[in-house]
Amino acid sequence: MVMPWPYPDFPFAGDGPAPDGEDVRLAALVAQRLSVDWTTRRQQITVTVQNRVVILAGLVADAETRRAAGELAWDVSGVFDVCNALRLHSGRRRGR
Repeated sequence: MVMPWPYPDFPFAGDGPAPDGEDVRLAALVAQRLSVDWTTRRQQITVTVQNRVVILAGLVADAETRRAAGELAWDVSGVFDVCNALRLHSGRRRGR
C-alpha cells in the first residue's frame, strides 16, 4: 500500500493517524485485481486508499484501460468511492 497524502513516509512515521487496517486490506484487494486482469496488469497504476476511498494514479495505455481500472476498484466490497486520477500515455513509447 502506498501511504495516502499527506503522509508519504512508510512505514508510518508522523503526527497524523496510522493507516486504517480496512484501508490496507482494500488497497491489497484492489491491487490484486488490477494485477490479474488482462487489461490492467501491465500498466503503471498506484493504488492508495484513505478512509475507504480508492485513489488510482499513474499512466495507462488508453481510455478503455482507465475505465476498466476504475470499474475493477469499484467491484471490491467495502470501497466507498473511487477517485480515478489515471492519465493516458501521451504519444508513442521511445526506444522500443
